Amino acid sequence: MNVKDFYYDLPRELIAQDPLADRSSSRLLVLRQESGELEHRHFADLLDYLQPQDCLVINNTRVIPARLFGEREGTQAKIEILLLKRKEKDLWECLVKPGKKAKPKTRILFGGGLLTGEITDVVEDGNRLIRFSHEGIFEEILDQLGQMPLPPYITHQLKDKNRYQTVYAKYDGSAAAPTAGLHFTPELLDKIRARGIQVAEVTLHVGLGTFRPVKADQVQEHHMHSEFFQLDEDAAKIINETKRKGGRVVCVGTTSCRTIESAAAKLRERTAAEDHEQMWVSPCSGWTDIFIYPGYQFQVLDALVTNFHLPESTLVMLVSALAGREQILNAYETAVKEQYRFFSFGDAMLII
Repeated sequence: MNVKDFYYDLPRELIAQDPLADRSSSRLLVLRQESGELEHRHFADLLDYLQPQDCLVINNTRVIPARLFGEREGTQAKIEILLLKRKEKDLWECLVKPGKKAKPKTRILFGGGLLTGEITDVVEDGNRLIRFSHEGIFEEILDQLGQMPLPPYITHQLKDKNRYQTVYAKYDGSAAAPTAGLHFTPELLDKIRARGIQVAEVTLHVGLGTFRPVKADQVQEHHMHSEFFQLDEDAAKIINETKRKGGRVVCVGTTSCRTIESAAAKLRERTAAEDHEQMWVSPCSGWTDIFIYPGYQFQVLDALVTNFHLPESTLVMLVSALAGREQILNAYETAVKEQYRFFSFGDAMLII
């Protein structure tokens, strides 16, 4: 399976640069898996496609202001870092630019010394381990000095940090937003719950690995970076009850999908098949590098709310695993013709 098989042509002007004033007013392209039929709706119409026996799975991770600008101690040379993964209390794996002179023992000053970082090691993909020194609470300093880590294809300044957070974000840890969730408003979630549709909250802290370009020619040769996930007892109960009653598990975003499919894989590893005939997931947490591409058999997910993803990305491969590569590429071609807005601040898609 060639990576180039997942390419599509996207005019640059269709890449959304700013979020809409009203989150739920974005457009919604509905793709029916069995027939390939497409419907053009608005996001608030999602309610029309959900039934009381269904459950919605949302990722409650919170994006941290992970982009920091500083200078190398003694030289005043500008340096930019992006916090990727917390290894210990004050030790982070980071992406550093420019990386050429960012060697171990290099010290970096942020905010005139309010925060200091020292590079301790160079790890996989050239990322750096940086140990931070500071007085006070790290998260408060980060909130003061850091900027939201918007993807490189967004060139506009984000005026409101909260627009790169879901309205249900709870737990700090992501270097990027689970963007399918950006379309939800508290009012829409209230309407969903009022219809009897349960909402299961899971956590997956989104790393940049999800968005890195696939450099291999063959899909199977690509290796995903690991991300931390957690599925608690309440969420597991909702998901299992939904499946037992014949309802659909509708994931909001590829991160929610990868969380529940990782949890299902962990359950299968731990127990014999006959021991979990009425259980699809169980409470668990850990690191996942699950890579979902065509040929994958979904264990839990039935339907997916998602955004439009970059050509040749692992996320296009994931949605192709669910709905078929040809149907996805046809849907994307239609979305381009109909002038849908693409990527993080763009419109949404429902694969059902």
